[in-house]
Amino acid sequence: MKTKVQYRNFASFPEIDTVKDIVLYGHEHGQDKKQFMFYNFAGEVESKTFNQVFHDLTGLGQYLYKKGMKGKKVAILSENSYYWIACYYSIITGNMTAIPLDPKLPFEELTELMVRSKCDAIYYAEEFEGAVEMMKKSEGVVLQEYIKIEDFDSVIEEGHEDLKNGAMNYLDDEVRPGDLAFIVFTSGTTGKSKGVMLSQKNVASVTCSCCRNLTGGHAIGFLPLHHCLCWVGALFSSCLLSEWGFVCRSLKDIQHDMATYHPQNFSAVPLAVETIYKKVWYTAKKTGREEKLKKGLKLSAFLMKFGIDIRRKLFKQVIDNLGGELELIICGGAYLDEKYEKGMYDLGIQIINGYGITECSPTVTCNSLDNFKFGSAGRPIDCNEIKINDPDEDGVGEIYVRGSNVMMGYYDDPKATQEAFNDGWFKTGDYGYIDEDGFLFFRGRKKNLIVLSNGKNVSPEEIEDKLSTIDYVKEVVVYEENNFITAEFWLDTLAVPDAKERIKADVNEINKKMPMYKQVARVKTRDTEFPKTTTLKILRNYDKKQK
Repeated sequence: MKTKVQYRNFASFPEIDTVKDIVLYGHEHGQDKKQFMFYNFAGEVESKTFNQVFHDLTGLGQYLYKKGMKGKKVAILSENSYYWIACYYSIITGNMTAIPLDPKLPFEELTELMVRSKCDAIYYAEEFEGAVEMMKKSEGVVLQEYIKIEDFDSVIEEGHEDLKNGAMNYLDDEVRPGDLAFIVFTSGTTGKSKGVMLSQKNVASVTCSCCRNLTGGHAIGFLPLHHCLCWVGALFSSCLLSEWGFVCRSLKDIQHDMATYHPQNFSAVPLAVETIYKKVWYTAKKTGREEKLKKGLKLSAFLMKFGIDIRRKLFKQVIDNLGGELELIICGGAYLDEKYEKGMYDLGIQIINGYGITECSPTVTCNSLDNFKFGSAGRPIDCNEIKINDPDEDGVGEIYVRGSNVMMGYYDDPKATQEAFNDGWFKTGDYGYIDEDGFLFFRGRKKNLIVLSNGKNVSPEEIEDKLSTIDYVKEVVVYEENNFITAEFWLDTLAVPDAKERIKADVNEINKKMPMYKQVARVKTRDTEFPKTTTLKILRNYDKKQK
């Protein structure tokens, strides 16, 4: 189903070739408008205008130059905070390379990444003193400067003092589109992380392309700041759209933060969207409003056929529980079943679903507010093109990408870089197909494919998406075991006490709707959630005996 809806005017801005210029554009157009709200060091909510953010980042950037970091690599190790953002801006607005670190990694892995990247300086939060001490004692670490984020104000003051004393402003240093701006260590669900090298142009082109598909609005941010999706969906879009955002401290605070700061949008992974949707129906059932909600949806669907849209009035109570002003959720990182996408749309909240990968900065395709298809990952954004390599009889093959968003390569790994490309096209390792209207439909990871003894290739993600529509399924992973397709579930036995007894019968109902070779042959259940990456993707190389 292809859908067109008329929304208010989209964002308008010129083509910008560097992330430095995107940040400067935000300062020029934002000025005294609020840019960020956050919890400060004292635990109090504070706000910063675009001018104040610019003051902070210039002081920090000047301090880095004073310490000899021009042309060097600077890491950030901290949980989500405004201070992370200001430190990040200070690196990428100068002739330096940012290395955003995953704060959930063990200290040993963080130290290893410092060795592998040959990093020169690090911003770190006090809670990571242990990791820093390990770095200081480890062979191969070449860090010259350790900058504690809690010294934020004094570092800024020292940077501005340097400017007052006549030092050249680090912002006057040339930053070119092709300069290496980021080294991002992937947090894949299998295998060892690689250092993805992204240029100023890579990320700038994606940000501009994505923001042309959106309308501006205030947001909350809870995705890990070291993840590329958060940069495009929040940090740089804030500069282009001159809008403010609240920096959430923890996923546990999301419901409170939404009720308090009333976001117009936020970025999320599919698991968050699924959780919100299931919560809506759980609440409706618990409060005795389930039938009323179903009748409202039928009425709304009937009126929509005549161009009458009263969704946000009809489902005001649902929207009020999500802050009252939520219009859209930008979703990426994995496949989202169209049940949840259409379900949220029917309630008056648009899901902007897309497809991306870190090596593409990260967005490749995206639905837009006025032109989308449920179940699809959208069409290519205007900075890249895609094709399907070696498609099968159903048109499914590996997704190839070419464009200004494609990475420079893998850091210090020319072999892996060479293997990642084919005649100028980046090989994503993901499978999908493109329909007659140019919309991409994701079908799973190449490395996750189940190859059966009959020669059939089965995408576990496709089956998982069908199984996850069972209301009491919290998580599911599909894999091959002894040549049988096996589905392992974590079920909501609190809401549905007989879930373990019901699951086989419900799986069989879904099996009837799928080809024989894709049907689940074995069902297992577990009592705990699956291990995950910090971006909430389930790790597939877990011990399947763990329950």
